[in-house]
Amino acid sequence: MLELIDTYWLYFLVGQYPNGPLGGLALTLLLAAGALLLALPLGIVFGLARVSPWRLVRWPVTALVFVVRGTPLLMVIFWAYFFLPSVTGVKTGQFTTMLLALVVFNAAYLAEIVRAGILGVPRGQMECARALGLSYPRAMRLVVLPQALRSMLPSLVNQFVSTIKETSLGYIIGLTEVSFIATQINSQVFVRPAEVFGILGLTYFVLCFGLSRLAYALERRLARRAAAPSAPSPASPPTSTSTQSLAT
Repeated sequence: MLELIDTYWLYFLVGQYPNGPLGGLALTLLLAAGALLLALPLGIVFGLARVSPWRLVRWPVTALVFVVRGTPLLMVIFWAYFFLPSVTGVKTGQFTTMLLALVVFNAAYLAEIVRAGILGVPRGQMECARALGLSYPRAMRLVVLPQALRSMLPSLVNQFVSTIKETSLGYIIGLTEVSFIATQINSQVFVRPAEVFGILGLTYFVLCFGLSRLAYALERRLARRAAAPSAPSPASPPTSTSTQSLAT
């Protein structure tokens, strides 16, 4: 195994770069991070629409979220790779196709995370904001959503873990992510598949386990902050009645 790592570590990390396109582990992380960053604004918009009091906004987005969540990611990739070019007449590359599929797929799941975070904020927050004269959109943007986003941080990290594992499906369309690179290395050495795919599995485990522990640490920190007692208010001056009773 050490011999394999010493021979192919650079190819495993970056593919043919700089003599060719970027690939390997670097492409996997770039694809996962880019997909989550692009899907987050879309997921927030979808999540706000899911809790919107207006049915014309809520119902179409709810239907879209249910359809995407009920469809395997592999089918979304196939639609993006084969169906969209036949409709639009524009052929996209493997990276762009996989990025679009991951953005749409993750946006649907992030919408439910955002929705759960908003519903987890006490209703009194919205009611107080409305009582102060804020409109529903301003109260949601300034009062409710910031609190919901803080509680969503562990779920966002877990979604990033899922996205890293989902990038391996790019192998189906020839994307040179880390699983595809491992397959190419295996075809070169051929007689050592256990070692090649053992290194691949260990790489995924280290990444995903490390991020999972980060999500767990964030969750515990947020729980401790929520459970911490608030600072005691300054003692109010004694009333006249209490002062008289002390005098007597």
